[in-house]
Amino acid sequence: MAKMITIIGPTACGKTAVATQLAVRVGGEVISADSRQVYRRMDIGTGKDLADYEVGGRHVPYHLIDIAEPGTKYNLFQYQHDFLKAYESILARGAQPILCGGTGLYVEAVLRGYRLAAVPENKELRERLEGKSLAELTEMLAGLKRRNGSVMHNTTDVDTAKRAIRAIEIETFNGENPTAGAELPPIDSLIVGLDIGREERRRRITERLRQRLDNGMVDEVRSLLESGVAADDLIYYGLEYKYVTEYAIGRIGYDEMFAQLEIAIHQFAKRQMTWFRGMERRGLHIHWIDAMRPVAEKVDEIIRMM
Repeated sequence: MAKMITIIGPTACGKTAVATQLAVRVGGEVISADSRQVYRRMDIGTGKDLADYEVGGRHVPYHLIDIAEPGTKYNLFQYQHDFLKAYESILARGAQPILCGGTGLYVEAVLRGYRLAAVPENKELRERLEGKSLAELTEMLAGLKRRNGSVMHNTTDVDTAKRAIRAIEIETFNGENPTAGAELPPIDSLIVGLDIGREERRRRITERLRQRLDNGMVDEVRSLLESGVAADDLIYYGLEYKYVTEYAIGRIGYDEMFAQLEIAIHQFAKRQMTWFRGMERRGLHIHWIDAMRPVAEKVDEIIRMM
């Protein structure tokens, strides 16, 4: 059995299509590494692209998609353990595990075997941080990271005050409990990155945002709200769910929603690439492939690397 194959890259670079077509060629199953695709009924805004898992009439098995309820706060600790269960079950079936996603923290945590613990809520800390701006919280988080010597958070997914407070809560706990948590084994993997130029990435992001809105992203958010998911819980997830929810509840207009969301996704993609470059500095070798090449060519190149 070959070691795991990991496919990473910024949003809108075509990771899923490469992973699924590779899976058909090598007898693989895909493990998602996306912090938002874990939630059920959050399909359009998270870009699940489930149609990509049907290739030439064959279904590609996938894992860690649609495993949590909207409104809950799935976290990295849960992801590590869910990943290991999926990974071991794929190996037990004699299939090739393929990790695919853009949440760099999730990818690095499983590849490097980070020691994590289930971090409880710290009500006193949360009360002290209540009312602080996202900029203030981000600065506090950066200070804690420097003090702890930690790579456990960057600003890729910390794009709301609530997420920043939770990140500070985790960093504070880890700083006070440096030996807490189970140590999971690092995973040996061939890491392939899809590299896309800035202007093409921006064009694709804008095009995809328009498509998602045309395909019913606002209706998806309204349906979640009508089902009882709190607006603040959707806003917590950031990006599409933050801005579309604010539009759906009347806080901002449509044009403002589109403009702010477009900027936020561009910034998010830039932060993703910053994280991936950091992974290289921290000793993980990434084989970069031009994302603009045909999918079949990219798959052929990955197979030659195996």
